[in-house]
Parts: sequence; C-alpha cells; structure tokens
Amino acid sequence: MSEDPALDDLLDVLSDEYARDILAATSIKPMSAQQLVDECEMSKPTVYRRVKRLQTYGLLDEQTKIRTSNNHYSVYTATLSEVSITLETGSFEAAVTRTDTESFPGEQESDTADRFTKMWEDL
Repeated sequence: MSEDPALDDLLDVLSDEYARDILAATSIKPMSAQQLVDECEMSKPTVYRRVKRLQTYGLLDEQTKIRTSNNHYSVYTATLSEVSITLETGSFEAAVTRTDTESFPGEQESDTADRFTKMWEDL
C-alpha cells in the first residue's frame, strides 16, 4: 500500500493487541511465523491472520529466507516507525512513517557495480 491507510483503518489495526505484539517483536529483528508464535504466545493461525492484515496496510514486510535443504521460509519485519495524528481545521489526519526496508546496502541499486560498491562501503 503506497499511501497511508485511512485513520479508522489504522486505529482499528493498531487497537488489536496481537497485531501490536507482532509489530513490537518484528521491530527488534526479523522473525518467522514460528518465532512469532513462540515469542508472542499466540496460535499460528492468529499470527498468519495478523501478518496478512499488517501487510495489507504496509506495516509489515516479508522476506524469503533460503535454506540449502529447499525448505524456504518467510521472515517478517515491521516497517512502521511512527504514527502521528493531528487535528486541524475540524478534521483528523493520520501520517505513518515507515522504516527503510532495505535488507542490505545497495539492494535498491539496479547496476551491479553500484550494488557491490554500496555493500563494500558498508563493511
């Protein structure tokens, strides 16, 4: 979702304790669904429902981790950094600030040489 969600939708999502727990846990480090089950003490179906809803509003990012045994899995990272609500001229406005979801330096670069340079500079 490229634009900020409507205020009602945003407040509805953030009023869910499970969704907030997932955002809090994934703001520390990327976590798999099983890690979220263990960390947040909720069922796997609950985790997946909340993850899907958070992704719908652009508050959670998904990355695929690859294993050599062909058992790939997803990890989730919170993209929410800040929510601000203002009351101006008789109406409420919500603004969402998201974190940079770049998983490694240079990932957004299209040129291979530029990607390598950014990766090297960050070492």
